[in-house]
Amino acid sequence: MSLANRDLVTLDDFSNAEIDGLFSLANIMNKSIDKQSSICKNKIMASLFFEPSTRTRLSFETAMHRLGGHVISAVDIGSTSLAKGESIADMARVLGSYADIIVIRHPWEGAAKVVADYADVPVINAGDGGHEHPTQTLCDLYTIKSERHSIEGLRIALCGDLKYGRTIHSLAYALARFGANILFQSYPGLEIPEHVLRKLITNYNGTLKMSEDLKQETQKGVFPLNSIYITPGSPHQLAMMPDVNIQIETEANVDALYVTRLQKERSSNNLNKHEEEDNYPVVDKKLLREKRFKQTLVMHPLPRVDELACEVDADPRSMYFKQAAFGVPVRMALISLLLGGSNITTNEDISRLSKPKQMIYKRNSGLKCHNPLCVSNQDSEIKYIKPEFKIISIGPLRLSCIYCEHENNPLYIASSLWHEGGLKYKKYHSANSHLIKRIKPENLILFESAISAQSQGFEPSNYVGTSHSTLNIKR
Repeated sequence: MSLANRDLVTLDDFSNAEIDGLFSLANIMNKSIDKQSSICKNKIMASLFFEPSTRTRLSFETAMHRLGGHVISAVDIGSTSLAKGESIADMARVLGSYADIIVIRHPWEGAAKVVADYADVPVINAGDGGHEHPTQTLCDLYTIKSERHSIEGLRIALCGDLKYGRTIHSLAYALARFGANILFQSYPGLEIPEHVLRKLITNYNGTLKMSEDLKQETQKGVFPLNSIYITPGSPHQLAMMPDVNIQIETEANVDALYVTRLQKERSSNNLNKHEEEDNYPVVDKKLLREKRFKQTLVMHPLPRVDELACEVDADPRSMYFKQAAFGVPVRMALISLLLGGSNITTNEDISRLSKPKQMIYKRNSGLKCHNPLCVSNQDSEIKYIKPEFKIISIGPLRLSCIYCEHENNPLYIASSLWHEGGLKYKKYHSANSHLIKRIKPENLILFESAISAQSQGFEPSNYVGTSHSTLNIKR
């Protein structure tokens, strides 16, 4: 199977079998890392890192050099034409004529997708704001599979800053896809975003258990457990006994403990950063003496600050430096596959790989993404980028931005078909009304507010309610 000319913007771009095939190739390259220098000979990689990076940038560049290719780079927005107001779309078009493959890290969520949309060469997302970091997840999965051989059925604890940690978001999706049970243990106020939890439930069909009680606990040295994702078909006591106290989960064995630092560069200014830093729990030898961590892999995407004690480095359970080292063969395999220098063999039925058709809303009705860091909200990009959303569900109406995946729940709806007979039929309705199921997706018009609907000539119908409810995940 060839992955040539594909993009890796999110891990959804690859199937599980394709990821397994990439890992098999990474195994080969890892065993003969100095014998791959002809695979990408004379190929050029554009390395664009507009946020600080050490491991990701250098491992990508090392990987390309190991494959016999060349690297051109930019590591500061201020030294590029983006600082002059050039759009990412224009930059992508130009760089696509200079290089054979583009690797980009950017603070705007969805920036990598824009580059992939406009460049005529493969694009790899090396981290887009707080959205995703798919190649770090490949390294994480590769590390777990190297140590445990399989991910299915494992209990993985994700700890620390789960709100802004993009490595956490990508990894959560991947673990769910590969059949792991996930324990979300966040610093209070930095819980996993609701749109991430919704995607886990909607796309991967697992069960989510929340704990308001444990959310309030602050055990010394431990991030409080506030939610658990239970993979489908798991013989899990919480799945079989829904009323059982979730506290027992803190006593069960953990296969991997994935620790993240406080993402100060993306945290809200409203948070007391000094208080957070002082109270942020530390994973140390004392914690790892607990029975449930006896066989636990200790993982961290790095860099660490104070949340992971240096005394743990010599512990054979510590995997974080191995994770970083695996970055070279894993990224070598990825680059060679996207450039067509290597192929993989899978047992996957190609005829079953087509993704289900998603309903996309891109009508110009004033609907915008609410995420200020989304690329679709940046002045330099709006000339090319129009807000687009995946329609996740109709009842209740929920949308997901195609760039950053943040959710939007419009209050009002209308139909482009019903009012064609005259202005007297140009009505808008509550998104909660039964009419939502009668309007075909291609005719759907969505509004953020009554003012927005009325500004476009729509009048309220009898189905405009005074309240609007959404499907909330209780915390």
